[in-house]
Amino acid sequence: MPRVNGEGGKPVRRPVRLRPVDLARAAGVSAQQIRNYEAAGILPPASRTESGYREFTGRHRRALLTYRALARGYGPGTAQAIMLAVHDGEVPRALALAGEGHASLHEQRCSLREAARALEAIAAQDPEADAHRMPRPDLRIGEAAALVGVRASALRVWEDAGLLAPRRDPATGYRRYGAREVRDARLVSTLRQSRYPLPRVVAVLDGLRRTGSTDELRAAVAQRQEELDRRALAMLEGSGLLYGYVTGPDGCVTEPAATEDADAD
Repeated sequence: MPRVNGEGGKPVRRPVRLRPVDLARAAGVSAQQIRNYEAAGILPPASRTESGYREFTGRHRRALLTYRALARGYGPGTAQAIMLAVHDGEVPRALALAGEGHASLHEQRCSLREAARALEAIAAQDPEADAHRMPRPDLRIGEAAALVGVRASALRVWEDAGLLAPRRDPATGYRRYGAREVRDARLVSTLRQSRYPLPRVVAVLDGLRRTGSTDELRAAVAQRQEELDRRALAMLEGSGLLYGYVTGPDGCVTEPAATEDADAD
């Protein structure tokens, strides 16, 4: 790239020209995805060559890397909303969206702590000893759902997933829930509210039923805590890049003056 000097031999700022494929390589995505990002407003509008090809700059590269980092921490939807706000000149709105993401993460941490205590308490219950608290030994699906605090359809879904195994009335074929099934339903409900995937819930219940151990339960809570920690770190990375994108230069580079020009008197 040739050097360009302005008046008095001082270097001038010249924009970096990048193709879609150059941005794609920087982020590990396809060139078409770069075009999609521009169309969605995630990247600022690109200029066009006389032949109609897109030309991107260093600012587009920073926008791309900022969005990708934000998406890992805040999720793609919030990340896009943040970038759109910045490109609309509404930085306060972008900052508010980021703040809401951090607040949501804090709420999830608090919910996880509460869920962990509730799960330990539920798992420690002796279903047979707690049977006297039930209206009767064998509950219908609607009664069990009301006791757990969920819809009857949720109990059916969990049964289909292998999480619950209610008995069947031999005469009518209706489901019957005893104290053990109600305890398991409460565990499933609490785990699902804390965003545990069904396979992980299955592992927790299997361990509890086979050995009475809560090791799988504690492992599930620890795994969820690690997920939240990773998300928090991703948020920090995205926030740092967002700060640089909002306050940084406009994507231009400064070319140094040629040695002979700089030494000329």
